[in-house]
Amino acid sequence: MTRSNQDWWPNRLNVEILDQNACEVGPTDEDFDYAEAFEELDYEELKSDIEDVMTDSQEWWPADYGHYGPLFIRMAWHSAGTYRISDGRGGASGGRQRFAPLNSWPDNANLDKARRLLWPVKQKYGRKLSWGDLIVLAGNVALESMGFETYGFGAGREDEYRPDEAVDWGPEDEWEASERFDEDDELEGNLAATVMGLIYVNPEGPDSEPDPEKSAERIRESFGQMAMSDEETAALIAGGHTFGKVHGAENPDEHVGPEPEAASIDQQGLGWESSHGSGKGADTITSGIEGPWNTTPTQWDMGYIENLLEYNWWPERGPGGAWQWTTQNGELDEAAPGAEEPAEKEDVMMLTTDVALKRDPDYREILERFQDNPNEFRKAFARAWFKLIHRDMGPKERYVGPEVPEEELIWQDPIPDADYELIGEDEAADLKAEILETDLSVSQLVKTAWASASTYRYGDKRGGANGARIRLEPQRSWEVNEPDQLETVLSTLEEIQEEFNGSRSDDVRVSLADLIVLGGNAAVERAAADAGYDVEVPFEPGRTDASQEQTDVDSFESLKPVADGFRNYYSDEADRSQEELLVDRADLLNLTAPETAVLVGGLRALGATYQDTDLGVLTDRPETLTNDFFVNLLDMDYEWEASDGSQDIMGWEATAESDTDEVFGLRDRETGEVEWAATRADLVFGSNSRLRAVADIYASEDSEEKFVRDFVDAWSKVMQLDRFDLE
Repeated sequence: MTRSNQDWWPNRLNVEILDQNACEVGPTDEDFDYAEAFEELDYEELKSDIEDVMTDSQEWWPADYGHYGPLFIRMAWHSAGTYRISDGRGGASGGRQRFAPLNSWPDNANLDKARRLLWPVKQKYGRKLSWGDLIVLAGNVALESMGFETYGFGAGREDEYRPDEAVDWGPEDEWEASERFDEDDELEGNLAATVMGLIYVNPEGPDSEPDPEKSAERIRESFGQMAMSDEETAALIAGGHTFGKVHGAENPDEHVGPEPEAASIDQQGLGWESSHGSGKGADTITSGIEGPWNTTPTQWDMGYIENLLEYNWWPERGPGGAWQWTTQNGELDEAAPGAEEPAEKEDVMMLTTDVALKRDPDYREILERFQDNPNEFRKAFARAWFKLIHRDMGPKERYVGPEVPEEELIWQDPIPDADYELIGEDEAADLKAEILETDLSVSQLVKTAWASASTYRYGDKRGGANGARIRLEPQRSWEVNEPDQLETVLSTLEEIQEEFNGSRSDDVRVSLADLIVLGGNAAVERAAADAGYDVEVPFEPGRTDASQEQTDVDSFESLKPVADGFRNYYSDEADRSQEELLVDRADLLNLTAPETAVLVGGLRALGATYQDTDLGVLTDRPETLTNDFFVNLLDMDYEWEASDGSQDIMGWEATAESDTDEVFGLRDRETGEVEWAATRADLVFGSNSRLRAVADIYASEDSEEKFVRDFVDAWSKVMQLDRFDLE
């Protein structure tokens, strides 16, 4: 086996995850506009084609009950259900269920067949229809084909052509293990699923034990990490389990072959080949649990809730060897049709996770309310399903297609439309001049603009400068944003905004969101001029200001950074090294390694550090856009030394043993004097071979102008990451 550098040096900083942001690797043309292409297809014909697949049972993989709807619902759910609110990664966008590890997770067993069944539809529409959209739309059409009225559908999920290497799926080194809980029994890091290779929780119960009470705790934590309330969770589980069945005709360990990524080449991307009977139909093995939840598994009704609440359920080992639940007195034995032959009856069963909803008083109260009000249940499932399959798409303006609902939902982070004329170049120039005439410093303006824009997350398209939510809770109070200093900047900019808007005789107005970015741009231009370079930072007006009522405070709290290496901020909540979290944040901002380097070097030169500390500001000319950071970092006339906890380094003193390798002094080899101090987030640009190769360029004597130009480009990119209206 060929060993990678990461194999040889597993503790090395993995900068390669930023390479996925450097260029497109797919076969689509550079100027291809997917949203525009999707709008060109016949949407009703597309839905009709998908519905035709539902009941066209294929001999190579027969449909349960003659209908592929339940299989497609599971496929769509498992595609979208990887989303987690903590870092915005996962979800249906990109169609990444096609790639490892997702295509080979135990929880996704036999979904390879579902995608292959849809290949004729994908082949027909080609580039106009992404796998990301097709997988999710198939779930919607499946629900509709079985009598359910969905809330709507928004397309616009562009396909990716490689897995997202930055996603941490968990620490375990084997499938279905669970070593991700801390001493308080809470999920660690950014994880949301409770078991490696499962979407949410173990259906048999925690540690494969039929413990409904403990299972309810796991469900609440996992679904909560995926942005679902108790009501949404109950609606999703009850609605999803109204359809279809689980497959465990025999023990999977004894009969099922390797997953797609480990299967032989002749399998052509399929996996889980079964040696039990025909290996399909009634002989199918997926989870190892066997049976339907309902006597009408291809029809929307109240059967699941009624069965769960009206009968007593008892745990037993099913034919696949896994724990499942049966009616205590056998009332629903042989009550459901056979999946392959309707006359061959099956027992209705429940999972431990189903019984958990009945045993937990809060979930049960919700289910009893649904039972008494079927229309309320229908509406709750419709809205929760819509949220599930769209949660990672960002603002509503990114949705395309004729079924996008009119209603704006709070979790879509709504931003009002501009009901005024936007400022032009002359007004922007005047406003920049006025901002620079205030008492606000270059570093204050830069930090405020950065704090506003850098909340953006590429995974779920949340955050960013649009909306000016930095002036609202919870962002206004975040420690990283230095609330007292932020208040000074915002109040000054608000005065300028009020005076400008109040003095106009026409309809031209400026939003605070635009003004924050404009102030940062003005500061960058002044700092570049002080370094001897005449630059104009690109600016596109059009941002508007959201209200507190349009901001879900609890949801937005997940965007709060525990570390921001760009500002040299590192909190006690951080669970990884400064340099790892710097790379992670750079990836969330969709930055490349060079963009990351030039932004760090530039922000240090501008003095844009947390609490105005000198850490990493390796220059005698702060607030001047120079390449001094890289020049001095790589200067061999100096040597770096870590604090031993006993000495004061440039005003910083270690407060704990763990802090002693977080801050370093730059000592002059000749005089022995400590000239500057820096953190691991600074030193990594000299220690990591990939980043040092970039730093070499920016530290060179002929590269300062290139450094300035590259910084302006990278800065502008971050300022406009959420400007979907410009795409």
